[in-house]
Amino acid sequence: MAFDYQTPRYMHVIEQIKTKINDGELEPGERLPSEMDFAKQLNVSRNTLREALRILEEENVIIRKHGIGTFVNKKPSFSGGIEELFSITDFIKREGKEPGTNLLFQGIADAVSEDKQELELNDEDRVYLVKRVRTADGEPLVYCIDKVPVSLIGEDYYFGEESMLYSFQEKKGITISYAKADIKTIGYHQEISEILESDPDQPLLILKQTHYDTDDQPILYSLNFFRADQVSFSVIRKRIF
Repeated sequence: MAFDYQTPRYMHVIEQIKTKINDGELEPGERLPSEMDFAKQLNVSRNTLREALRILEEENVIIRKHGIGTFVNKKPSFSGGIEELFSITDFIKREGKEPGTNLLFQGIADAVSEDKQELELNDEDRVYLVKRVRTADGEPLVYCIDKVPVSLIGEDYYFGEESMLYSFQEKKGITISYAKADIKTIGYHQEISEILESDPDQPLLILKQTHYDTDDQPILYSLNFFRADQVSFSVIRKRIF
């Protein structure tokens, strides 16, 4: 392999490992060689290999299981562009799976500081809180926490198994026009990881979104927790001329 010596060596190692995975030389779920053996195999120092593996772990290409080893992560079963506003129901259907819902809680709750900021609430305002697990072919996929101002939908509103986007449109005539989103990775969460049947070493993805109507008013604040080995998000970036 020809090296561009202006590029850090660990970047070349990252590409080598990704090529091995894409070519099937390293299979999803396969354990990587020991650090010493892998460094010799790639003809690099162990420090260079460690840096490459650190970045690959951040990208969810590999996963470290403490006391066991480092493994090639399984390819996510679900993927989508984060620039597109979609419902979880549609997200699941696109992959040919049957969506389902396990309702954990719905009712009135006090708004915490984050709710007040995202939904532009006053101190006395409350939220309608919904906690659900969305399933794909009966398997848990997403832990959803949704919060809506009570003043918007009333205290007697009921969310069934339908998507929030559909419920607002059909029951209240409210159209969600766009959302501001933030996505990040967290480690093991005792409650949510267990509900999603996630291994202790498997990170979770959190997709936080504040949804707005056609008048630019915030109407829904949602936190969706995904297993990082099941779901991946991408974004299309375009040059502005």
